[in-house]
Amino acid sequence: MRITESIRSPRAALAALAGAQFTVMLATSIVNVALPQIRAGVGLSDSGTTWVVNAYGLAFGALLLTGGRTADLLGRRRVLLAGLAVFGAASLAAGLAASSPVLIAARAVQGLGAAAIAPAALALVMDLFPPGPGRGRALGVWGAVSGAGGAAGVLLGGVLTQAWGWQWIFYAVAVGSCLILTGVAVSVPRSPVSERGRFDLLGTVTVTLALTALVWGLTTSRRSGWTDTTVLGAFAVTVVLGAAFVLVERRHPNPLLPPRLFRAGRVTVGNVLMALLGSVWIALFFFLPLYQQQVLGSSPLVTGLGQLPLAAANMLGSTLAPRISRRIGAVATVTGALLTEAAGLLWLSRISAHGGYPTDVLGPSILVGLGLSIAFVQLTALSVEGVARRDSGLAGGLVNTSRQVGGAIGLAVLATLAGTTTAHAAVHQSQVEALTVGYRTAFGVSAAVLAATAVLAALLTRRGRTADGETRSGADAAPSTARTR
Repeated sequence: MRITESIRSPRAALAALAGAQFTVMLATSIVNVALPQIRAGVGLSDSGTTWVVNAYGLAFGALLLTGGRTADLLGRRRVLLAGLAVFGAASLAAGLAASSPVLIAARAVQGLGAAAIAPAALALVMDLFPPGPGRGRALGVWGAVSGAGGAAGVLLGGVLTQAWGWQWIFYAVAVGSCLILTGVAVSVPRSPVSERGRFDLLGTVTVTLALTALVWGLTTSRRSGWTDTTVLGAFAVTVVLGAAFVLVERRHPNPLLPPRLFRAGRVTVGNVLMALLGSVWIALFFFLPLYQQQVLGSSPLVTGLGQLPLAAANMLGSTLAPRISRRIGAVATVTGALLTEAAGLLWLSRISAHGGYPTDVLGPSILVGLGLSIAFVQLTALSVEGVARRDSGLAGGLVNTSRQVGGAIGLAVLATLAGTTTAHAAVHQSQVEALTVGYRTAFGVSAAVLAATAVLAALLTRRGRTADGETRSGADAAPSTARTR
């Protein structure tokens, strides 16, 4: 029997949608501390170990726009449920994998499911909470679970790997996906969407392949270098397919990325800033656990526990973000948050090879968590500001794509800088000292990137219009001919 909207709780729906986003972010980082055990368990090579992480990120980043547009055309709730089902099944397959090809393929399918979950869930949050304080609080919850998911992944990965083995990191995600799927089915109402439009198949194929080539090239560059022929070839393919995508979009009557989307509010600037934030975000959760394990000598469990203060600060910052924004304005809030995170990363750039968690990690983690969470909440709001209801799934896919692709670029560049610096330092210093120098370089450059991003954010002073040239309330009104799915 269908449950009517009138007896559904918006809070319960938000909890289910936030749980979906938490699971997506969790899967990004949960394997990091378990990679040595996974490698031994299925006989992975060095490159294969890297692709346990990369396969998920590649599929996720390349398919987000497609997932968002599909959610707009077929129904956000329907696409979210399908994405959760695929995600859960792939997680179970990864836990049962007895060979490296099966494990890597399962991680790629996980990424496909995540690419449907993230934009559909964000669009449903926008449907449930119209512009105003309610949406601000909802996005605060969204930011809390997004940031906490990365830190919780490190913690949960360490606990499960040490207690029961690496397979349980995937079993836990599979069980969580089933529970969240049930929660969404029970608590999230079918949302009104526009009539079905013509799907931009050629545009979808070209942009997906372009993003795949870009992320592939970036991830491969971390191992093979920027001048490797495979890397250069991937970037060349990206340019060619990107140009083809632009031509296709100009001629299609219902393009995947309609120009009206970029005329709405501050969507363009919000996505640029989100890409810059993402370039530092993903790198942080890559380098910080490595420093804790390879330099400080922490076990996977202790490393995971060390992420708790960062996660707590993230949740606190996300809760405070709407209140701060109402008091001092969105632009000042974003700028201040980025500078706070930059200060924390600058502090991390002073880490020592002979230091300890309380002196080198704890304090800066709290600053980073506060700044990251507040900036993420505000940039998400900016990136969907003024977007018409019919494009909200696509807007959710776009902002997630910006963060994911920005993260891939940032991690590739920072990993190259850290590796080069470590190699030079190893000539005159011990391995631990050389690694510390490389990590300090990565954190220092990250701080500089965020400081520059704060300057750019300070230029966000002009409020835009909605995609239809109307006020936001007008854009949010459901069309009278809408159907529910």
